[in-house]
Amino acid sequence: MHSVNVWHLFDLRRTQVSILLIFLLWGTSFTASAQGKGYVRKHLEFYDDKPIHFGFLFALPFTRYNARIDDGYVSDTTLALYSPITSAFRMGFTINKVLTPEFDIRTTPSVTLYDRKLTYHYANRELDKIRESTWIEIPLLLKYKSRRRVNHRMYLLTGVTLGIETNVKNKVPTGSQQLNTRRSDLTLDYGVGFERFFEFFKLAPELRFSHGLINMNPGSGIQTMPNVRRLTTHAVTVYLNFE
Repeated sequence: MHSVNVWHLFDLRRTQVSILLIFLLWGTSFTASAQGKGYVRKHLEFYDDKPIHFGFLFALPFTRYNARIDDGYVSDTTLALYSPITSAFRMGFTINKVLTPEFDIRTTPSVTLYDRKLTYHYANRELDKIRESTWIEIPLLLKYKSRRRVNHRMYLLTGVTLGIETNVKNKVPTGSQQLNTRRSDLTLDYGVGFERFFEFFKLAPELRFSHGLINMNPGSGIQTMPNVRRLTTHAVTVYLNFE
């Protein structure tokens, strides 16, 4: 019996670490360059005096499923089962409400195009079960801001996101390669961002991590999702926020 390739479990973690290091180094270089220039004009000086801010966003999620195998897995003809990392695309808008000088509450309703997979590895072939879907996602996030230094500021955020699939098919045909999953999800989110103030707008690159809390296996899809007892979503997303 061939064992599951455990390195697939760490692929996304290595991606997370690489993106986070690049993100932090990029933010640090901005701060260092600003401190070395002496006087720098402060853009949008009264930005924080406004109680509500609006904006829009573009994002690139890197996502996969976390699959928990059922007890009958070792007696099945499947040799390995894993979910490869796939990229997606997201766009939406931002509503940010200032609570205190340090804390904001924000939501970023968005539309995301996903293409998630489960790959079954048999003795003589591989079979991909695919879920191509469009989701409407509505986060509720708490944001903690550092003190602004001229035109730069770091922030942390955490919260939850409700996701609803819009292109719903009532039934997956028997023998179809389409993956049958639930049409709603709830994720725990957290991340870090870097705000850069320009003359007329604020740009905020952000790195956000999402962990699914709901079992996406509908329970009745045994023909399209064998061996899977629990299926949850996981994503690392790079954002560009404009406000």
